[in-house]
Amino acid sequence: MSIEMSDFLSPAVHGFVRIACVTPKVHIADPHANLTEHLVLARRADAAGADLVVFPELSLSAYAIDDLFTQDILLQSVKGALSELIATSGDIRPVLVVGLPMRIQGAVYNCAAVIHRGRALGIVPKTFLPNYREYYEKRWFASAADLPPTHVELAGQPVYVGTDQIFRALDFEAFTFGIEICEDLWVPQTPSTPLALHGANIIVNLSASPVVVGKSRARKRLCAAASERLFCAYAYSAAGPGESTTDLAWDGQSLIYELGDLIAEGPRFTSDSVTLADVDVDRIAAERLRTVTFNDARRTTPFDISVTLFDHETHDLTDFHRHVPRFPYVSTDRERLDDDCYEAFNIQVHGLMQRLETSGTRNVVIGISGGLDSTHAVIVACKAFDRLGLPRENIHGYTMPGFGTSTGSKNDALRLMKALGISSEVLDIRPAAKRMLLDIGHPYSRGEKVYDVNFENVQAGLRTDFLFRLAGEKRGFVVGTGDLSELALGWCTYGVGDHMSHYNVNCGAPKTLIQHLIRWAASREFDPRTGRILQSVLDREISPELIPIDAGAIQRTEDKVGPYELQDFNLYYITRYGLKPSKVAFLSYHAWRDAAAGEWPQDFPVHKRRSYELADIKAWLSVFLTRFFSMSQFKRSAVPNGPKLISGGALSPRGDWRMPSDANARIWLEELNRNVPD
Repeated sequence: MSIEMSDFLSPAVHGFVRIACVTPKVHIADPHANLTEHLVLARRADAAGADLVVFPELSLSAYAIDDLFTQDILLQSVKGALSELIATSGDIRPVLVVGLPMRIQGAVYNCAAVIHRGRALGIVPKTFLPNYREYYEKRWFASAADLPPTHVELAGQPVYVGTDQIFRALDFEAFTFGIEICEDLWVPQTPSTPLALHGANIIVNLSASPVVVGKSRARKRLCAAASERLFCAYAYSAAGPGESTTDLAWDGQSLIYELGDLIAEGPRFTSDSVTLADVDVDRIAAERLRTVTFNDARRTTPFDISVTLFDHETHDLTDFHRHVPRFPYVSTDRERLDDDCYEAFNIQVHGLMQRLETSGTRNVVIGISGGLDSTHAVIVACKAFDRLGLPRENIHGYTMPGFGTSTGSKNDALRLMKALGISSEVLDIRPAAKRMLLDIGHPYSRGEKVYDVNFENVQAGLRTDFLFRLAGEKRGFVVGTGDLSELALGWCTYGVGDHMSHYNVNCGAPKTLIQHLIRWAASREFDPRTGRILQSVLDREISPELIPIDAGAIQRTEDKVGPYELQDFNLYYITRYGLKPSKVAFLSYHAWRDAAAGEWPQDFPVHKRRSYELADIKAWLSVFLTRFFSMSQFKRSAVPNGPKLISGGALSPRGDWRMPSDANARIWLEELNRNVPD
């Protein structure tokens, strides 16, 4: 029996922690008025399903109160407000992290208090106190560096005080967080570094941070870098309206990053805001697991850590506070996509240039079908030859029509080769294919319309056999054209087939990216005439064209292996992050359920903008799991050389992916069927 739909749609079921960065209206030196604001926002965040609520620095007192920090009545009032907040928090589900000044062992410290269900879990004092330009914190506060670990009494209970503590949810180890305060983020050696190395998947930063022009960008750079360098989520909450504007101003910026990516950003220059993000702590933990140097760094950072446990109560809401891109390999940001295409195209070009130079080869052979992959391979080859000063005539292109070749693809192949100025020939493989089918006794040779896998593989194998023999005649090598998506799905003929070449420029390029690489090259690397031919290739249905057209409708690859846009999505999250199939399906559902929602990559054809129901997502993910884990690793274990293009990974056993060829998909399929509703 599979899971209920309502459970499947809950982010909490899939290992997400909902963080809320809040910006309360500040009341200067009025802790009880600030307490009221805190309770309002804490309950709003609770109702919204937050698991962790982060307030700004010194939020119970206000930050810009200067010498009032040393007033006894102010410190007593803050302590009273904190005690009341602890007592009142008993009916509030999420963990609260609030800022306050606290007198400890005869000095005042700028602190964060961690509160949950009527209990103070810990106090974390600020380590680095700015005392330059507009900052005078050393005038009022002592540094945590001068405070040995100690305890204070709050609400009748001893509470640990120290920077060496992390907070972990019972029964959800990945929900572990640590704390630093404002300036701690801006120093070369941050307090968050040892916290992350010793288990904190989330770092929260309570900040005041007066705003000046350009500072918001600096904060974003720092938070992004910290989350990427420390393999963590980073939640940043700055003080907002209500703080004193005697000499400064405050914008209340809220930022939540994960592994370098911005997940949520709140409105600025406003109060009473609650910024929510569902953070994937399981993905963070898995990324640390894979990156062995992260764990190596722990040895060089000796640190005694105190772990405080708390009971975690998940919410049952089904809303999802996170954008999931449809195309993990293709950015929707125009400038970034342009940069990505520039880099990917040039990686391919330079990979081929290096192989040409080191092999001493001045000729290459490419089979050109008029489809996406061979089209992209030949334009890469043209640029490699141009940059090496070799004539394009040394690129020998062969279009090899078979039983299912369409007039359109053949014509595009011929037009493209002519426009590019390479050597071109037509080599009809049908006579040789008929002879082979006769020799092996295939039913087709007896006039039967049997178009099985062997019928297709005879054609694919002959094409590659011809290319290798032609390469020998030309004293060159075969440039491969098969792409990363086909390799993942095993959609290639093994050995003497399109699986094999001397050097494959496309082996690291997923199908969804290749389309954009061709668009990019058409507009930037080639003349308009060639660009129009390239666009014609892009407009055609993806098909191996191995079955005669008179057998019925045109052969569609995606009818067999699934939509490449879904399968590339599955490939990315399963190989790059090792996510469970049910979680991949959950993310895919949010990415693909509504074609009208969210952004699409630039120039993506409107008529190709599709949506998918969960049933389709589950069905095609099942196909992916079966083909990837059970059927096709033996092909990936013997792939030719070729360059890796994307951080999502390559499938070469000499690079990113190694697995036994005789593995099976059983546990992945069982998890999918158990945890994704029908």
